[in-house]
Amino acid sequence: MLNEEISKEVIDDAARIVNNKVVDPVLNFVTDHTVKPTAEMLIEDLKLVIKAPRKLISNKLHPEHGQMSVKQLIRKDQGVQSVDIDGVGLGSFKKIANKYGLDFAIVKSTELDPPKYSVFFKARDADAITAVVNEFTARQLKIQKEGRTSILDKLRKFKEIVASIPKKAVEKRKDLEL
Repeated sequence: MLNEEISKEVIDDAARIVNNKVVDPVLNFVTDHTVKPTAEMLIEDLKLVIKAPRKLISNKLHPEHGQMSVKQLIRKDQGVQSVDIDGVGLGSFKKIANKYGLDFAIVKSTELDPPKYSVFFKARDADAITAVVNEFTARQLKIQKEGRTSILDKLRKFKEIVASIPKKAVEKRKDLEL
């Protein structure tokens, strides 16, 4: 009996010591680093969610730079200037204009048989406009000088090259092992 009581007291004391020295700090650490920050982070996330629609709406109405509609471009600042280009170099024009951070709007004229595109710029970006136009015209002249080969033509050429390469005769043999 006496041994059982002593061993029970020792086990209870050991459990109290383990709880105080091991379990309590672990529980405190877990609650400090998971429960408390989530309440604060939840409040911050809710604030961001509340602010987000306002930012999205303002960015949709007034994008900072790049391609936009003509209405947005006119609404943004001063008047606009326009330049007509053909549809061939439209992709490269967009790349160059975005590279220089230019505000522009592209409108397709449907009256003409080969459609022409009118590109509208903000008037106050005169230096950027001249840089974009110069680089775009240089790129178009380079393409005209070198000529743009069709990808299908290149593919046909490579097919002919592959067909002209002699093929090795493959022998399949099975050796029987006994």
